[in-house]
Amino acid sequence: MKVGLVAIHYPHTAYRDQMVARVRQAAEVMERVPGCLAVGCWTGLSDGTVVTIGQWGSGAALAAAFEAVRAAGIDFGYDERESRPREVLRRASI
Repeated sequence: MKVGLVAIHYPHTAYRDQMVARVRQAAEVMERVPGCLAVGCWTGLSDGTVVTIGQWGSGAALAAAFEAVRAAGIDFGYDERESRPREVLRRASI
């Protein structure tokens, strides 16, 4: 079963470019993990949000992708650089 993830980040204006760089780095690592079908980074043109999307062939592939990002030492934790907690939506194909 395919799984998907959408994460909406709310960076403070001063950290927006840094957030974009962080999610792009994570996406570059994730897309190389077997089972990753698609990853992408988007921006809200009017609200400054940073949105990441991904699709994997299985839950195990999604977990492996996040583990690869951690192993690569990429900073993708939530902290004071974001104005509010990110929204993370995990979905499964039907």
